[in-house]
Amino acid sequence: MTTVLVTGASGLIGGHLCKRLSEEGYSVRVLGRSTSAVSPYEQFTWNVRDNVMDENAVKNVDYIVHLAGANISEGRWNESRKAEIVQSRVNSAKLLFDTVKNTDTKLKAFISSSAIGYYGAQTSETIFDEGHGPSTDFIGEVCKQWEEAAQHFEAVDMRTVMIRTGVVLTPQNGPLAKMVMPVKLGVGSGLGKGSQYLPWIHIEDLCNIYLKAIQDDAMNGPYNGVAPEHITNLDFTKTIGKVIGKKVWMPNVPSFVLKLLFGEMAVIFLEGSRVSSKKIEKAGLKFTHPTAHAALENLLK
Repeated sequence: MTTVLVTGASGLIGGHLCKRLSEEGYSVRVLGRSTSAVSPYEQFTWNVRDNVMDENAVKNVDYIVHLAGANISEGRWNESRKAEIVQSRVNSAKLLFDTVKNTDTKLKAFISSSAIGYYGAQTSETIFDEGHGPSTDFIGEVCKQWEEAAQHFEAVDMRTVMIRTGVVLTPQNGPLAKMVMPVKLGVGSGLGKGSQYLPWIHIEDLCNIYLKAIQDDAMNGPYNGVAPEHITNLDFTKTIGKVIGKKVWMPNVPSFVLKLLFGEMAVIFLEGSRVSSKKIEKAGLKFTHPTAHAALENLLK
């Protein structure tokens, strides 16, 4: 049986992906800071801060899917929090690489999460694809270092894939729940200008991308994990309203309010450009939920 080790399995994406992998017949192992008595998966522990992990986690593993990393949208971006965001991604990937190397494990592929933040927190006329370089802002630098850490595997001839993920829509918890609540209460509105784009993806389609990255030996390098449809923040909010039968009539939340609330982190709400899904579609992926309306109908009805 093919064995997949997943880090960040308790996170928004990890829980869904582990379940899907198990349903598809894979043997799933999870690597986390602690174990749970109720987990259906084989569990191993690590401590990235102390640079230690159970080497048994990688023995006889075919694939590693690396999702672990501090939530970029939690807490103000002071210097300590910024360092944690970077180190949780970079140091964890390096620890995985060192452990794989020390145990002489021959992976079929290393698949790492990344983010569309690679292209920066900006609103522009550009439609960003995988050929564009990284931004020089904080988010762009985080993603650049994140992917460079993953590329240690590529340097020793292990197939390496990075999934640059947009806003992930899930049925419970996550960003969608926070976006739906004010609309349900009748106070939904756009953020800032409202004309910034919101690259998004349904969790089912994102899991399909990870499955394809495991199964398709031709996949290498970065792929954007976003739906084909380009939609603005305000139009996405209005689409939520249409699906749940609520009007969005409030004026947009002013930018200065978000900056007061979130500080520098407000930029992730106030800026956003279009991101292309063409590369993953050319690789053969067919989106189950290609439009926001279709995705929201599935998740909110």
